Amino acid sequence: MEDLLREYLPILIFLGLAIALGLVFIIAAVIVAVRNPDPEKVSAYECGFNAFDDARMKFDVRFYLVSILFIIFDLEVAFLFPWAVAFKDVGLVGFWSMMVFLGVLTIGFCYEWKKGALEWA
Repeated sequence: MEDLLREYLPILIFLGLAIALGLVFIIAAVIVAVRNPDPEKVSAYECGFNAFDDARMKFDVRFYLVSILFIIFDLEVAFLFPWAVAFKDVGLVGFWSMMVFLGVLTIGFCYEWKKGALEWA
């Protein structure tokens, strides 16, 4: 039992320090935080909506289209990195399957561009 406690003691110390440090940062943020932000701070930033407004307001559908497109092309990059790392091992079949994948994504991107899903204004 004593050996087991001795083995886990560094982990318990690390966990205690992590919790203490986290609490210190949270308390410091509450103490130091600005209570009255200026109008520029609470103005509409990226999404184009007021920062403090009714939570039940309707969002423009273009906001969702842009976010879905971001997720799609982010996943494309997530597939490209492992493929590029294993490029020597995938052979000709792996190369052409990725070209088909990129072709389908390019066609989808051109379609969305033509339909105006990327234009915000």
